[in-house]
Amino acid sequence: MSSRPGVRLGPLVGGILLILLALVIGLFLGGHPNLLPGFLRSAFVDDSKTRLVQETLNIVDDDYYRKVDQKELVNRSVDGLVGSLHDQFSQYFDPRSYAAFQRESNGEFSGVGTSVMGVKSGLRVAQVFPRSPASKAGIRAGDIIVEVNGKSLAGRRSTEASGLIRGKAGTAVTLTYIRSGHRTTKRLTRAALTVPPVESRTILFHGSKLGYVKLLQFSSGAHGEVGKAVKAQLAKGAKGIVFDLRHNPGGLLDEGVLVSSVFIPKGVIVSTDGRHRPKHVFNAEGPTPDPTGPLVVLVDRGTASAAEIVTGAIQDRHRGKVIGTRTFGKGVFQEIRNLSNGGALKITVGEYFTPTGRNLGGGGVKEGRGLQPDVKASDNLKTKADEALQVALRTLAAETR
Repeated sequence: MSSRPGVRLGPLVGGILLILLALVIGLFLGGHPNLLPGFLRSAFVDDSKTRLVQETLNIVDDDYYRKVDQKELVNRSVDGLVGSLHDQFSQYFDPRSYAAFQRESNGEFSGVGTSVMGVKSGLRVAQVFPRSPASKAGIRAGDIIVEVNGKSLAGRRSTEASGLIRGKAGTAVTLTYIRSGHRTTKRLTRAALTVPPVESRTILFHGSKLGYVKLLQFSSGAHGEVGKAVKAQLAKGAKGIVFDLRHNPGGLLDEGVLVSSVFIPKGVIVSTDGRHRPKHVFNAEGPTPDPTGPLVVLVDRGTASAAEIVTGAIQDRHRGKVIGTRTFGKGVFQEIRNLSNGGALKITVGEYFTPTGRNLGGGGVKEGRGLQPDVKASDNLKTKADEALQVALRTLAAETR
């Protein structure tokens, strides 16, 4: 009796072992397709582009003179691929930098408290958040950060360069920046920051009570904060609103539409079009606290992306006057695509157009002419006074009388 089950199990065990052996061999060859005979490699791995990348990674992993971290190698490879697009707006986030990007999109930072835009020599400071280490150190919007801890930022991808600035709260970082041709180096201590997206206050200007609302970034939920701030100023008796979008690098497209809807009750805000994205028209969604009250928008060269969408809609729809200097000139928009490694790709997928059909870029991802203000005004960084704001207040007050 005991010998009969043994006779039956023998072939079964042997079959299982053969299946497991085949599986192991298959997994190994799947990771090393260069070891397969040509006819099998073509049959089972027919994507030549994928095969080429995998072959290269395998050769480096197997034969390079020193051990290379595979994850780091893949991250740099993907970053290099995106860099080859020569698109300053597209970027690859590895898992750690993507987690930081998501926190920043919700107004949470761990760093020195700046938002930046990539330039050839390094990073141009778009804005400095109040009460941040950068603010306390005297760093201003418009400064060009050229070195971090003695490392030059020239030629680096903006994600890599800004990643050198970020770090754990309490740690030190040394920044070298250029302002008006003068080079300055300062040591800062990073901090954990939660930055409210909106600042607001009531200003009494030559007898006129005016509301001032500044949007720092188009993070998730920004439209709700802008709406609340506008309502609060109107409730305090403000006869008009100054909406400050200076140094605002933009953010989420949907937030741009919703923030525009705080001032524009109905109609077209922006339209988009792309190679694999059918043309789409975004209309105002409301609610609009004060659809016809006096309004001016303050802009400068740091006003970009979603901030330009809002400004363009207000200008094209004749909802308010634009005060300041020309805006950045970004005419494209990006989408975030999650990747299997926990990272993400922010990639340019199309162009956007203002309600009258203007594209603000210079053709594709090139920087364009941007929006021209209705009233020119600029702030003198050498003085404490905010000259551009004074022009905006004077223009608004004239419309409230």
